[in-house]
Amino acid sequence: MDKILILFSTTDGHTVSICNRIAEVLSINASVTITSLEDCSELEIKSADKVLVGASIRYGKHNKKLFSFSKKYKSILDSKENAFFSVNAVARKPEKCDPETNPYLIKFMKQSAWQPKKLGVFAGKIDYPKYKFFDKHMIRFIMWITNGPTDINESFEFTDWSKVDNFAKDIFH
Repeated sequence: MDKILILFSTTDGHTVSICNRIAEVLSINASVTITSLEDCSELEIKSADKVLVGASIRYGKHNKKLFSFSKKYKSILDSKENAFFSVNAVARKPEKCDPETNPYLIKFMKQSAWQPKKLGVFAGKIDYPKYKFFDKHMIRFIMWITNGPTDINESFEFTDWSKVDNFAKDIFH
């Protein structure tokens, strides 16, 4: 049975929800471990047969720790079946929901030392009630500019869970 390691970098926790969903699908035929990039050890990466990394966007950028991680562990990642997915609100738009068309995934691929073998992108979640004052109003402004939802009393989940399920089924086959 394959040992699959799912690593995440998240801002508000929605990437973890997506990782959990992927783990449900993968755990049918594999032993799956989920942990954050920050808590992951080199030994965990080395002992995994396959590695999946998921990361969210905040203010147009992936967390800097994602790039440090990908540079530090590039050779180990390259030696295994591996994949990466990005979670962002821009992916709610049909013309920006694929690896070839999502600006944040394209930017990641240009900036990252590691070039994942398989890619995915998923629309995220805007959870206004959960945000602190600054984030709530900055994200609202960004949503206003991009014709997204702006009601700060609501949460808006854009994730296409069937797309997540299909990605999980196809990722390591």
